[in-house]
Amino acid sequence: MQILVTNDDGILAPGIQELARAMVKLGDVILSAPMEEMSAIGHGITIRDPIRIKTMTFPGISQAWAVGGTPADCVKLAVQELICENCGLVISGINNGPNLGTDVLYSGTVSAAIEGAILGLPSIAISLASYDSTDYTVAAEVARILAEKVYNNKALIPPDTLLNVNVPAVPLEKLKGFKVTRLGVREYSNIFDKRVDPRGNTYFWLAGDVLPYQEEDPDIDVIAVENNYVSITPIHFDLTNYRIIQQIKDLGIEELKLK
Repeated sequence: MQILVTNDDGILAPGIQELARAMVKLGDVILSAPMEEMSAIGHGITIRDPIRIKTMTFPGISQAWAVGGTPADCVKLAVQELICENCGLVISGINNGPNLGTDVLYSGTVSAAIEGAILGLPSIAISLASYDSTDYTVAAEVARILAEKVYNNKALIPPDTLLNVNVPAVPLEKLKGFKVTRLGVREYSNIFDKRVDPRGNTYFWLAGDVLPYQEEDPDIDVIAVENNYVSITPIHFDLTNYRIIQQIKDLGIEELKLK
């Protein structure tokens, strides 16, 4: 199996290095990741500047490129231009910090996996649900188990869907298992820190603290991770709200006249 490994924290980040070592146990690993950190870049792609690449060398990795672009660029370039002619799986991570709830809309880690799904490949995004922990070994083992399962059963996952995985930052023996979840909502307080520079100009730092989650549904990704379950959320890139299509039609939208 040919496995494309990517991330948004940069090709030298410890999370992607641990993930690549785990994936070597399953097949031929190819790295295509940003030259520098691209966290919270979302699904941005580079269209106004050239995308430069640099060949890298890592033990056990057949080919590796540092890409001067976004996480989505890394996947698109690897699959369509560089080397992943027989790519069987795209896996993005291991992210430093959680990608839960509505935060997936901002995540470069998740967006890289979305790009894999757009290109018709089985795709996984995996995150360590902690900004403080530097131990990625448990998350890497989770990634290996899931990657093997997904690859061997890829016909059961729709081609427009990826798995968003969040691993609690606890020892392996404290994990309660896997739970298939739905996205929650992440809300923040004190989102902007307003400051004034030495010249008297106002500027802002985007910051904020996560507010406590109000629901207790164990099938929500946020709650599952809090309860030490590995959260696995199927995500697809069709954002259509099919439930209200008829309601919008009932508003008479289609009968509006253009003047």
